[in-house]
Amino acid sequence: MTSPASHAQHDNAPPPPPPPAEITYKGQYSVNPLAEVSFRRMCGQIPAVLGRIARLSWRTDRRAVQLLLVCQVVTGVSAAVLLTATARAMAPVLGDGSAGERLRGALPALLVVALAAAFGRGAAAVATYAERRITPRLTTETDTALVEAVCRVEASAYAEDGFSVRQEAAEMGVIRTQVMVTDAQRFMAALIRMITAVGVLSVLNPLMLPLLLLAVLPAGVGAVLTARGDYQIHYANVADRNVRGMMRWWATASKYGDEVRANSMTDYLVFWYRSLSDRCDRRTLAAAPRTLRIALLSSLAGGVFLVATWGALAWLAVTGRIGLAVAATAVIAVQTTLAALSGVVVNGAAVFHTSLYLGDMQSFLEDAAARAPERGPHRHGAPTEEIRLDEVAFQYAGKDRPAVDGVSLTLRRGQILAIVGANGSGKSTLTRLLTGIYLPDKGKVTWNGVDLAELDPATVWAHTGLVPQIFAQWPLRVRENVTLGQPRTRDDGPVWEAVEAVGLREAVEDLPAGLDTLLVRDVFGGAELSGGQWQRIACSRALYRRPGLLILDEPTSQMDPRGEHQIFEQIKAIAADRITIMVTHRLENTKIADHIIVMEHGRITEQGHYDDLVHAGGTFAELLTLSQDR
Repeated sequence: MTSPASHAQHDNAPPPPPPPAEITYKGQYSVNPLAEVSFRRMCGQIPAVLGRIARLSWRTDRRAVQLLLVCQVVTGVSAAVLLTATARAMAPVLGDGSAGERLRGALPALLVVALAAAFGRGAAAVATYAERRITPRLTTETDTALVEAVCRVEASAYAEDGFSVRQEAAEMGVIRTQVMVTDAQRFMAALIRMITAVGVLSVLNPLMLPLLLLAVLPAGVGAVLTARGDYQIHYANVADRNVRGMMRWWATASKYGDEVRANSMTDYLVFWYRSLSDRCDRRTLAAAPRTLRIALLSSLAGGVFLVATWGALAWLAVTGRIGLAVAATAVIAVQTTLAALSGVVVNGAAVFHTSLYLGDMQSFLEDAAARAPERGPHRHGAPTEEIRLDEVAFQYAGKDRPAVDGVSLTLRRGQILAIVGANGSGKSTLTRLLTGIYLPDKGKVTWNGVDLAELDPATVWAHTGLVPQIFAQWPLRVRENVTLGQPRTRDDGPVWEAVEAVGLREAVEDLPAGLDTLLVRDVFGGAELSGGQWQRIACSRALYRRPGLLILDEPTSQMDPRGEHQIFEQIKAIAADRITIMVTHRLENTKIADHIIVMEHGRITEQGHYDDLVHAGGTFAELLTLSQDR
């Protein structure tokens, strides 16, 4: 009988942790591309995939591809010569006379067999060498192309449903490039050997060919169906794997280790990770019985036809329809053909399997390329005298209302603008519109009178310096962290100037290797900075660029008062040569601004000088009072 105390303990027990949410994407690309594709059409994709692999390989290393093709020809010729010479050797070996006489009669043909085998093996070794020349560079090229495509895509694409999921699917295509050249080479080599062996066998007895084909065909059907099932599982798991991969990085990164441990997150994170992994495993295991059935049925059917093949060969030999020497040659030809057919089937299925993931990668790259900024041909040149917004509106995909709605504003060189407002009021979105990271849905943004939609974005961003609210802590040396994006000279003088401008010179000089110190604690010889020091690095990077437009989004949120004072003194000192925008929740800092705008729900509700807004009795005055009432 349970006691009242145990009931109380049970009632006070914490609830079990909730499992990870089911991730279901129903957007444009949510339909499995194999769902309505016929088996015949799937097999028909193989020539196109081989052509794609050949083109990719040709662009990577032409000499290696040429060498690979020569090896394929040598392999085919060697196989033909080997079977032909074997047929010639069988006649004296199985003929009349002493063993020595028969061996001497067969010796010339046996020497040719040995040479043909040696050439075939040598060609295979050289082909492997050519593969190893192509594959690493091909994988690097596709991997780099994927990274570049994501970096160059319009920033608005990140907010679209399914973008990161499709990117994760494309990553699998990059992984498959490590085996695709090998699969394609083995498929072609097996195909050439098969054609050669079939040619020899057809001369001996054409009856054997359909039986051999039937012996191998079930295995081919089974392999392709299995590949289709594997891809369907991959497609079902892609979203879960994407989230799991991100969570794995966040949970195991040393920089977040303090939060994980001090807030007792470890047990739940491990539970969450295991639950998501189990969900992926369940989908995989659910398909195992079907895979087993396919394997058993294809093996059974193939075995029946293989027995029929050997039975037919025995019947031909016993009934005298073929001679003993021809029968012996046919045995070798059947074995060679069977091995080659099996190679064609297995490697053809592998090529087909690869084609599924390459298709994901290619479609993502094409879509990303179509989303890369292709705006007008005009170039922006210094100085940036004026930036104007005219009734600008922008709405994120999937959102009910605009993040910025009907904003008009004019900024001129030498002016400091402060943007304030509650979280989610549209401040950061406005800065993205000002820089051309986003283009407005309505209205326009002009730099020196030219619409950003008509300007080459690279020429705009070359004159922009941005310190975002969430900035990257790049695992690079101090020098590269400052100059990243726009190194101007090999001289470290400008680097030290930018470091000193944010009050970080002494800290950098104290690092083990100064400017050459790697800023990542997890790597041997690296060092870690505090949050405020990292924020100063981000500020120094923007100052080093000497931009025409300088945007600082909460640039001092992690700094001590001395550092904050130094940053704002620097902003005032360099303001005359540029347009400066600062986004801040610390309203006292807006005293240095020439103009202040207050944003609410994507609109400008107040604007003016600091003193005017303090006494206006509006939102600015309310927020200032709240910030001081502590």
